[in-house]
Amino acid sequence: MKNITVIGSGTMGNGIAHVLAQYNFSVSLYDINEAALEKALLTIGKNLDRQIDKGKLPSSQKQSILGKIQTYTSLEESLKTADMVIEATTENEELKLNLFRQMDQACPAHCLLATNTSSISITKIASVTSRPGKVIGMHFMNPVPIMPLVEVISGYGTTKDTLSTVMSLAKNLGKSPVMVNDYPGFIANRILMPMINEAIYSLYEGVAGVEEIDQVMKMGMAHPMGPLQLADFIGLDVCLFILKVMQSGFGNPKYAPCPLLVNMVAAGSTGAKAGEGFYTYSPNSKELIVSPRFRRQ
Repeated sequence: MKNITVIGSGTMGNGIAHVLAQYNFSVSLYDINEAALEKALLTIGKNLDRQIDKGKLPSSQKQSILGKIQTYTSLEESLKTADMVIEATTENEELKLNLFRQMDQACPAHCLLATNTSSISITKIASVTSRPGKVIGMHFMNPVPIMPLVEVISGYGTTKDTLSTVMSLAKNLGKSPVMVNDYPGFIANRILMPMINEAIYSLYEGVAGVEEIDQVMKMGMAHPMGPLQLADFIGLDVCLFILKVMQSGFGNPKYAPCPLLVNMVAAGSTGAKAGEGFYTYSPNSKELIVSPRFRRQ
């Protein structure tokens, strides 16, 4: 496996491309427009600079790593020589199904098709292809260059050879892969999202404020980030989507999203990327300030 195509150049896509290139794979990075690709390369460059500043990467390797990434706005061109594809687009089921139909048609017969989905059924995605045995979930954690975990999710038809290949790939990227079966939320989000939802319910019901909830989990449970700050970081729209997937998939009301979360997403307060969620975010500041609507009088 030498040539890997990454579909989507956003936060997850450029992080995956970064790590693949750092570990000497030839990367084809696809997105629908050139501006997104240019932004992705700038982001990768800045993240490489951070690694260099921290002494984790020799400065001499930066240009070599960037040189291993070729960008494309033509999906078909990006897939021609792919040994594997890692799809890292928006968490939208119909979008992913359409992409996998196209990828299945355009990729070489031997090519493995992986998705970075955090919740959508691998089995369902595989069902729209002619190669379900070669379809697998490869759920990286954000930020990809730093976080060691990769959930490797086998669909109903995923072969042992595909699983073995992807587990080996993750290890070759310096990651710690964990095998998971294909059920709603997998493991990371099946445990994480109910916790985040319960934290939002605690705020909604007036049990405690934003800072207090996060402080309890950081200081009492040794979490590096409180659940409300983490929800902002993930994106409240993404949290809502995953909870709905689990609620639908299990038919269990315990996964029903808190009404406050539903309202915040409807209002566009989706977290750090929107500038406001439970906290407010300004471009040049790392200071956490509770959103005005949640400040205690």
